[in-house]
Amino acid sequence: MFNTKTTALIATLLMAGATFAQGTSTADSRTASSAGWMEGFPPPEERIIRFTDDDYFVGDKLKWTVCHFRELMPTVGVRAGTEGARVLPYALDPSIDDVTFQPTGDFEEMTWDEAFEVNHTDGLLVLHQGQVVYERYAGCLDETTLHGVMSVTKSLTGLIGETLVTESILDEQARVKELVPELANSAFGDATLRQVLEMTTALDYSEDYADPEADVWAYARAGSPLPPPEDDDGPRSYFSFLETVDKAGDHGEAFGYRTINSDALGWIIARATGQSVAEWLAERVWSRLGVEREAFFTVDSIGTPFAGGGFNATLRDLGRLGQLILDEGRLDGEQILPAEAIARIRQGGDKAAFAKAGFSGLDGWSYRGMWWVSHDEHGAFTARGVHGQTIWIDPTAEMVIVRLASHPLAANAANDPTSLPAYRALADYLMAQER
Repeated sequence: MFNTKTTALIATLLMAGATFAQGTSTADSRTASSAGWMEGFPPPEERIIRFTDDDYFVGDKLKWTVCHFRELMPTVGVRAGTEGARVLPYALDPSIDDVTFQPTGDFEEMTWDEAFEVNHTDGLLVLHQGQVVYERYAGCLDETTLHGVMSVTKSLTGLIGETLVTESILDEQARVKELVPELANSAFGDATLRQVLEMTTALDYSEDYADPEADVWAYARAGSPLPPPEDDDGPRSYFSFLETVDKAGDHGEAFGYRTINSDALGWIIARATGQSVAEWLAERVWSRLGVEREAFFTVDSIGTPFAGGGFNATLRDLGRLGQLILDEGRLDGEQILPAEAIARIRQGGDKAAFAKAGFSGLDGWSYRGMWWVSHDEHGAFTARGVHGQTIWIDPTAEMVIVRLASHPLAANAANDPTSLPAYRALADYLMAQER
């Protein structure tokens, strides 16, 4: 059995592999105050949450924790610019709550308003043609709160990787061992950068959280900032763990969703640019985007940003980022990100390789640049994270949806039936409106 410190590490990995007026929040039955966690100076002992608690990321505690990672573990900031926030234009549409859709599976027809609750949403922002048409908060979240985005982080790391390929700083056909020699003897060594970006690497690595012997737990211990248990002499950082991963099969054959690909990419990015993913994102994007707040990454014991799941930001700032991607990297006449990098992501990856992973409900999809690509008639693509985190981009509808959430079930399969049809229904509704 794992001790308390070890079992508490699950959040570190789960962050890896959701009246209408600007400046106001709607009342919601799922409020953080109703749970009473961490209220008071000091809080009562029975209402305290600590990183060393083995249940700090489950149940009612999850609803508090997703907004308070910075109080629980070490982090590194992603600095904002010095010129202040760029004003978001608002054209709020209260009728959106009445938009109906048919969920997949054994669900009755549902409204957008009902889906907010069903999906355990903490915050929801919709932009259409560059204007905020919907904004709503609940749980621990308000306009200024930094919320964990879990595996949405992977898509940010992948976006950096695709940018560096576009700018010829990285060669997508280069072997990982050529980019990071320390990984030469690992499973990553003979994989190409493209295979890392599409997660078609053949790794002897299990990310089955239900299995106490799965490799994911060793990875969690390696990435923890806590002192190791006395009997643990394993790797003590993300980088050192990656060097131990063995190969299983042939690279390029099948998609396999494994968080360690993102951290391998984070190492490749750092080695190629001399900057961590946090530093690169701050310099190239966050400081130029007109955000309202500094963002942050959680880090391991040597300060390495968790490139697979450690990013935290506000709902509105994630909306600004989504709009930048929808606008092909251009903001106020300035090309912040290369349009070609975003176009490469939108093309998608190998559908046949993706299908081998058996993701039910995502038939015909693919994965490229660590983004999920739907290949539907709207060309929608998305960043996804456990417990319901989403940046959904629909180029045809000129729509961006950002959802932050604390769904009690980690896998997106738990909320896809009441999410994916809702996104399409909203796109159809917005396209039918004259703005």
